[in-house]
Amino acid sequence: MVKPTMAVWSDFGGVLTAPVTVTITAFCERIGVAPPTFGVAIREVAALFGTSDVMEPLDTPLVDAPGYAALLGRVLAENHGVTVDLTDFVEKWFTDRTANTALVEHLSRLRADGHFVGLLSNMPPAFDGQWQRVVAADLFDDLVLSSREGCRKPQRRIYDISALRCGRPAQDCVLIDDIAENCAAAREAGWQAIEFTSTEEVVARLDDLLVGQRLRT
Repeated sequence: MVKPTMAVWSDFGGVLTAPVTVTITAFCERIGVAPPTFGVAIREVAALFGTSDVMEPLDTPLVDAPGYAALLGRVLAENHGVTVDLTDFVEKWFTDRTANTALVEHLSRLRADGHFVGLLSNMPPAFDGQWQRVVAADLFDDLVLSSREGCRKPQRRIYDISALRCGRPAQDCVLIDDIAENCAAAREAGWQAIEFTSTEEVVARLDDLLVGQRLRT
């Protein structure tokens, strides 16, 4: 009898790393901008591209990282009276970022037990040289990244691409993500989804899903 397996697709920031709010606070400290001011500025930059999603300009991408940094610097200066040097924007964003070691290790054990483990992330192309310094790429069987696929969470197409890439039916795919909208879209695509609140809860939910899958087969 073939052992049933799941396809577990994990987000990156806020799941395999510290919460995004922690990353933003640390980044703002490095560049000398108050987090609330930074939050307003990135929304203003997004509006220049006709979107309310602050990451869409970068991770689609609609603009490259140097162009985004230049726009952000201009908005901070012109709208908020704050002058910052963002020439090394990406490096500052990743400085001192650490992995969620407990979840990384759990995913590694799942993979060793025969389950598919993938990275499904809205990831700017400029981050390619950085995120692997936090989490090794060889943790994953495959990578589905928005900037490579031309679509992004929560768009249905990226979930369909991911299911095809792992060769599992939608009901055997699980998304771990810290954004409720992305989880809801995964469920609409027929997936299971776990909204990240803590590593302990994610591990418990994954174990429950695996037990349920075994009972179905």
